[in-house]
Amino acid sequence: MALWHADVCHGPGLTVGGKVRPLRIHALLDDASRYVVALEAHHTEREVDMLGLMVRALRKHGPPDALYLDNGATYRGETLATACARIGTSLLHARPYDAPARGKMERFWRTLREGCLDFLGPVASLHDVNVRLCAFLDAHYHVTSHAALLGATPKTVFEAAPRAPDGFDEAKLREALTTRTRRRVRRDTTVVVDGVDYELDAGHLAGRLVHLCRCLVDLGETPWAEFEGKRYALHPVDAVKNSRRKRPLRRPPIHDETSRPHPAFDPPLALLDRAVGRPPRHRDAGES
Repeated sequence: MALWHADVCHGPGLTVGGKVRPLRIHALLDDASRYVVALEAHHTEREVDMLGLMVRALRKHGPPDALYLDNGATYRGETLATACARIGTSLLHARPYDAPARGKMERFWRTLREGCLDFLGPVASLHDVNVRLCAFLDAHYHVTSHAALLGATPKTVFEAAPRAPDGFDEAKLREALTTRTRRRVRRDTTVVVDGVDYELDAGHLAGRLVHLCRCLVDLGETPWAEFEGKRYALHPVDAVKNSRRKRPLRRPPIHDETSRPHPAFDPPLALLDRAVGRPPRHRDAGES
């Protein structure tokens, strides 16, 4: 729990629905014990995939002291950096082109290929791959003696380490993975979140700047808006109903354009008045 490695392995292509799709194996490995705290198969190699894997590992084991990553785009996102800072995990990146620095992770990938990926055979979905990965970890890798552990197994070493109480719970996890983006609400009270149009029922927020919030712990959860400390629900736009809604009135401008303009200040005239000893006077903005 002092240091976790994170990396992605490219597996053989999967034929799904008559099309060959890529296979990307995401993993989190404990440095001292070589225990795999999380392992999942995906078709993509995105930051959101890494975050989902990390959420499941944090729920089960709690946060590590540090997270050691390569320099790929998957691990360079602002959301991951912010989440690690909030849960108290140091984010470390290996030096570019320093292959030995990632030796432990590469050695695990070799073991995974020789014991599982090279023998996948025909599989119908990512679920089938994930089932095989779990079986490989539970029935072979975690319970097999490891030379670097002096004959001990990864599971024995990992479970023998004492866990210090840190007070990490679901509320802290959600706060760590909640993103906030400042956006202006359209005049029809709609906003865009990740390419999807949502609607606000609060008409008084039309045209105002709000914070659009989204919790990445559950990607299926609907985002929400925050304004002046209050939370407002968002829901997908119903184009027909939205087109028939009464629009909120535009807020009046800060300055009344119909009022008389402020008098213009003429520095030379003020100095002249002061020099000759007469009371100061000002010309209106419209005077020449």
